[in-house]
Amino acid sequence: MKNNIIKRGLSVLSASLVMAMIGSCSEADTLDLQPYNNIYEDVAFTTPVNIDLAIIGVYNAAQNGVYKTAPDAANTPRGYVFGAAYTEQNDVRGEDMVNTATFYQLTYTATYDGGSPNNSHYWINGYGLVNKANITIAGVKKAGETGVITSAVRDNYLGEMYFLRALAHLELLKHFSRPYNFTSDASHPGIPYRTTAINTPAAIEEGLKVGRGTVAETYAKILADLDLAETLTADKGSRSGNARITRATKEAAIALKVRAYLNMRNWQKVLDEGAKLATSYNLTVTPDVPFILANNYNNTESIFTIENSANTNPGTNAGLASMYNDRSLVCISPIIWRNTKWLVDDKRRSASMVRTAASGVKFVNKYKDVTNLSDGAPILRYAEVLLSMAEANARLGNNAAALELLNKVRNRSLANPATQAYTSSSFADVTALVDAIITERRIEFLGEGMRWGDIHRLLYDDLVPTPGIPAKMANGMPTAASFTLGTPYTGPLGVAMIPKTDFRILWPIPNDEVVNNPTLASQQNPGW
Repeated sequence: MKNNIIKRGLSVLSASLVMAMIGSCSEADTLDLQPYNNIYEDVAFTTPVNIDLAIIGVYNAAQNGVYKTAPDAANTPRGYVFGAAYTEQNDVRGEDMVNTATFYQLTYTATYDGGSPNNSHYWINGYGLVNKANITIAGVKKAGETGVITSAVRDNYLGEMYFLRALAHLELLKHFSRPYNFTSDASHPGIPYRTTAINTPAAIEEGLKVGRGTVAETYAKILADLDLAETLTADKGSRSGNARITRATKEAAIALKVRAYLNMRNWQKVLDEGAKLATSYNLTVTPDVPFILANNYNNTESIFTIENSANTNPGTNAGLASMYNDRSLVCISPIIWRNTKWLVDDKRRSASMVRTAASGVKFVNKYKDVTNLSDGAPILRYAEVLLSMAEANARLGNNAAALELLNKVRNRSLANPATQAYTSSSFADVTALVDAIITERRIEFLGEGMRWGDIHRLLYDDLVPTPGIPAKMANGMPTAASFTLGTPYTGPLGVAMIPKTDFRILWPIPNDEVVNNPTLASQQNPGW
C-alpha cells in the first residue's frame, strides 16, 4: 500500500500531487508537478531571477490550479481555486445567480459526491497551492540564509507566501467545515493545515499523519500566517503598476484578517483590523470603476485581485468574461434582482454592470473582455471591509457608526442619496439593520463569489440566520417576465432548500483522497 501511494503521486491532499521545479525556469513551469524523485528545487532557489519566477509560479497556481489529469494541457482543470472556479462555485451555491446550463449544475443543485470534478478539483488545487507555497517558503528561507537574496527581499517573499497559504485554507474551510459557531468553542472538525513542503518520500509519510484539527485551531493558524504576512510583506505604496493589487501586500493581509474575524464573530477585531486601512483605500466614485478594463488593476478600492491577461488566463472554460458574459452560463437570479432593498434606479443595475440579453434575461457585466479574458478576478475590495465593519458595529450596538458605513457603500450607487439614503428610522431594530447590511453585500458583490461565504457563516446566526442552502430557481434560463421589477419574486423555485442540518451543506473530502489517505478516510464529513 505504501509503494502504491507513492507510485500514484499520493493522494491529492496529502502531497497535493508532489510539486517540484522542472528543468526550464519559465514562470509557468517553475515548481510545477513532477514525480517525487525528480526534484530540482535547488535550481529554483539559487538565483534571484529563478526565485522570482518561483514566486510567480505560486500566483499562477492560485489563478489556474496545479493539478493535471494528463500530460496534455487541454485536460488541465483551469481557474482553480481563485480564478473563475472561486467566483462561480461560491455564487452558484447560493440563490442570487442561476446556473443556466450544466457546467456547474452539480454544485447548483447540491447533487455532488466525492467524485464530482468541480468539488474535487477545489480540494486538489487548494492544497496544491498550499504545497507550492510551502515549497517556496522553504526555498526562500534557504536562499536568505545563503545570501542569494537580501533579508528584505526574503521577508517580502515569505509574507506573500504566508498570505496565499492562509487564503487557500480560509477558502477551503467554508466548503468542507461547519461555520465557526457550530459549536460553542469551535471544536468541530476543521481542515488539515499544511505548513511543510511535501516533496520527498519522507515528507509524504509525514503528510499522511496530519489530520483535520478543529475549526478553532485552523483559524488560529490562518491568523498566525496573516499576522506574519502583515509584518513581512511590503505595503502597496512600495509596489508599482499592477503589483499594488495583484501581489499580496501588507494591506491585503489585514483585509483578509477582517474576513476571518467576521467569520469568527469577533466583532471588535473586525473593527480593529479594518481601521488600519482607513488611509490606504477609498471607494471609487461610482461602483463600476473597478470593473472598467482600464481600471481593473489600478483603482483606489481593489485590495487584492488575481491577474489575467491575453497571454495568461484560465481559458475559455474558466475565464470570467467567458462564463458570465460571452457564453451566458450564469445569469442574475430574479430573487435578488427583484429584492426591494435594491432600488430600481440603483447604478448597479446600469449597463456598465448588468447586460440585458435580447431575451430579457439579466447577466453580470462586471467582466467585459470576452476576447482576451483579461479581467481581474476580484478577491478583496475595500467595500467588503466597510460593510464588515458596518455589521460588526451593529452587532456591538454602535448603530450610528454602522449606518454611516452602510450608507458609505450604498450611497455611491443611489440616484439621489439625499432622499434615498438609509436613516436611523429605516430600521425597527438591530436585526433589521444587520439584515440590510447582509442584503447590501448580496447586491454589492453580485457575481464576485461572495454569497456562499455569507450563507455559511450565518447558518447559526442569532439575528439573521440562513436556513441552509437556499431554495433557488430551477437550473436553466429564466423567463424575461420573471425579471419584472416592482414586487419581490414569488414565482416557482425549482431547487428546494437544503436545511443546515443536512450533510450536503458540506462538500465531501474527495474519493481519491480518502482512498489513499487513511487519516482523512477516518475523518470524512458525516453522511458521505
